[in-house]
Amino acid sequence: MSERKVLNKYFPPDFDPELIPRRRGPKNSQQVVRLMAPFSMRCNTCGEYIYKGKKFNARKETVEGEDYYGIKIFRFYIKCTLCSAEITFKTDPKNTDYTAEHGASRNFEPWREEKAVEEEDRLAKLEEEENNPMKVLENRTTDSKREMDILDALQDIRARNARNERVGQGVDLLAERGQEEVDDAEDAERKRLEDEDEKLVREVFSKVPMPNHATTSDDSSPPTVVTVKRKADDVEPSLLSLLPDSTRALIQTKVNGVHQAKKAKVEGKNSLGIKLKKGKSKA
Repeated sequence: MSERKVLNKYFPPDFDPELIPRRRGPKNSQQVVRLMAPFSMRCNTCGEYIYKGKKFNARKETVEGEDYYGIKIFRFYIKCTLCSAEITFKTDPKNTDYTAEHGASRNFEPWREEKAVEEEDRLAKLEEEENNPMKVLENRTTDSKREMDILDALQDIRARNARNERVGQGVDLLAERGQEEVDDAEDAERKRLEDEDEKLVREVFSKVPMPNHATTSDDSSPPTVVTVKRKADDVEPSLLSLLPDSTRALIQTKVNGVHQAKKAKVEGKNSLGIKLKKGKSKA
């Protein structure tokens, strides 16, 4: 399937393009082209309507002896879809359009009629002004008044737009200020709530230093800080009452052992640490 799209063709070594005979056709030959109806029309033979955009296999030829500033004019031949009568139309480069030539009439197009009426009115107005100087003055006065009204309306529109823009900017500024005030109020309220919570925490909880119960008297380790929750009557509980029974018993046992060791060590010594011995005095 891909071979049918190959662009490179094989040319034998002895190929000579000059030997190819030139095809000579008629000077004004027709070509078969595919086109759509450029305008809506009605067949003059059977009255069938052919609408704009209908597709046809048409024959195209160049019109002999007609051109527009060197631009060629082409003629197209189509057949009616109902009676197969031949219909022809030509290009119109002057108006950038097409012209119905034979076999069909173009349908009425109101916008074309409006343009023609406007052109006729303009020509009639110019002719009337040439013959009546007072009419010229009246037309100029009317045109001036119309221009002034248009300028006034334009000025009003500009003023209204400027006022709306100022109002919009003011609303945006007020919205920004209001948002800032709301944010400040929220920050103040949040800070107040945090201060109240901190005050309540300080009232309910307190930190109590807990001494280290060591076996030796020369232990200089810092005491342990314990956070104690106060009661509702602001009376601080004792540290031992907050500990479990097993821990209190263990601490009491260690404290008693330390006191007994100190007492046994101090016995038999005076205040200076000298041990005294009792003996018999000589006569």
